[in-house]
Amino acid sequence: MVGKLRERLIDLAFAAGWALVKALPHRLAAAGFRIFADLACRRQGRGVRRLRSNLRRVVGPAMPDADLDALTRHAMRSYARYWLEVFRLPVLRARAVAGAEAGTVGAENIDAAIAAGKGAILALPHSGNWDVAAVWLVARSGTFATVAERLKPESLFRRFMAYRESLGMEVIPLSGGDRSPSDVLTERLRAGGVICLLGDRDLTKGGVEVTFFGERTKMPAGPALLAATTGAALIPVGLWFDGAGWAQRVHPPLHIPATGPLRERVHAATQALADVFAADIAEHPADWHMLQRLWLADLDPARQPRPAAAPGGPPEPAAPAPVRPGPVAGNGRGAAASDPVPDPAEA
Repeated sequence: MVGKLRERLIDLAFAAGWALVKALPHRLAAAGFRIFADLACRRQGRGVRRLRSNLRRVVGPAMPDADLDALTRHAMRSYARYWLEVFRLPVLRARAVAGAEAGTVGAENIDAAIAAGKGAILALPHSGNWDVAAVWLVARSGTFATVAERLKPESLFRRFMAYRESLGMEVIPLSGGDRSPSDVLTERLRAGGVICLLGDRDLTKGGVEVTFFGERTKMPAGPALLAATTGAALIPVGLWFDGAGWAQRVHPPLHIPATGPLRERVHAATQALADVFAADIAEHPADWHMLQRLWLADLDPARQPRPAAAPGGPPEPAAPAPVRPGPVAGNGRGAAASDPVPDPAEA
């Protein structure tokens, strides 16, 4: 009963956000979100503590604690700005598209992949504003596919589905749909389409183990696996805020050998993707919105990697499995679009 009530309150809060925040003057709404971010920093909830710990890995041990505290505060303001813009994007859309276009480098890499006719997989970290990147991409290249995790309550899931579809995305439910998400994504790529996934956090016990800022973590196999099995271009994209605008760096496609064991090709491509993510995040750490555990050393024992299989052990992955989302995401095995709803009590 309490759980149902809490879910209903969360749904009502998001409904109020979309209805009220977009109706407020932008400066007033922005000031309110900054105040909320600063209060969360002072409160030092679980999410803020985890963000600070994650940023310590990014900046290294040499940064003084006071500077790390300031960076964490800046990062929370950046995260609050992301949610402010989610609520206001229906009225902000034209400015967002123009601003993102002005702040984009490397868009020709997307154009070339589409022209080649083999499809394109855009892989992004949880940085900047990936919803702004989405409306920019729709305006430039047309609709793309992504996958949405089925949130609770169902009414909130439907709300996010409708919101993202209104922005021009094709949103595929991670579960409960008529077809497997991986089948749909593969079909879209083979037809020369574009899919977008968040690829810096694995949500399963699987995933691909990589080195990220000098420590072990797991990242989704989905982007590399789909690229290796379809021939689509795997294109890393870096996002960050640039003053009042948005910056996007579209990298050249990663090289994935056409031959060799699939498992090795997927691992090499996922590590290469992690390296590109790390370089962009290191340049703009305040705009990386990672308030969850990420590195294996921080995970529960149940999510620690299994012992390595002996030669002749489990077979290679044969086909893309489902993926996970974050307002445009990617999970351990396929592709994605909706991160868990933030809980104010954890911020």
